[in-house]
Amino acid sequence: MDPASLAQLAWPVLLKGTGYTLLFALASMVLGLALGALIALLRVLELPVLAQAARVYVSAFRGTPLLVQVFVIYYGLPSIGIEFSPVTAGILALTLNVAAYLSESLRGAVLGVTQGQWMAGRSLGLTHLQTLRHVIGPQALRYAVPSLSNSLISLIKDTSLVSVIAVTELMLATKELISTTFQPFPLYMAAAAVYWLLSLGFEQVQKLLERRLAFPH
Repeated sequence: MDPASLAQLAWPVLLKGTGYTLLFALASMVLGLALGALIALLRVLELPVLAQAARVYVSAFRGTPLLVQVFVIYYGLPSIGIEFSPVTAGILALTLNVAAYLSESLRGAVLGVTQGQWMAGRSLGLTHLQTLRHVIGPQALRYAVPSLSNSLISLIKDTSLVSVIAVTELMLATKELISTTFQPFPLYMAAAAVYWLLSLGFEQVQKLLERRLAFPH
């Protein structure tokens, strides 16, 4: 098959797969950030039972492969009566996985703020929670941006793992094209280029956030 014919056949399929990849990445990013922030809050506040449950959650999802988590959610949970569509299962697995990493990034950023800032909040009459929200939180977010961005960029590449549950994202779309065209090298290279371009786009967002949230000095 000549390159022009291959491109004409492949790009519509790859673009559709890229759309699913973006859906998984963006949905998991938003939900993962929200869940990660909640888990980090529970651990920072050291709430008796909830903080311990959060520790177990983070340990479990950081200590097991994402691929295994996808299989458990999509193939394992139906055995106990909980069943999800492939898209929902994929987003859920990615969200739960990335939230564990994001929570540690956020918690580390909070712990990185000096104790003097906590004392300053208390001296203004703020409660512990108010100090965390109005004084510590904004500073911690600035520290956390690079680490958060790295996790979210990695998430784009991790979306390729949901192809194992028959979701036609970019990687599965590429494999299906290869099975019909028998042109693995150019198609895998095209898929790699798409992942790279998506990562470059999010890197630009990271740089913009770093500039917007930079400390005055």
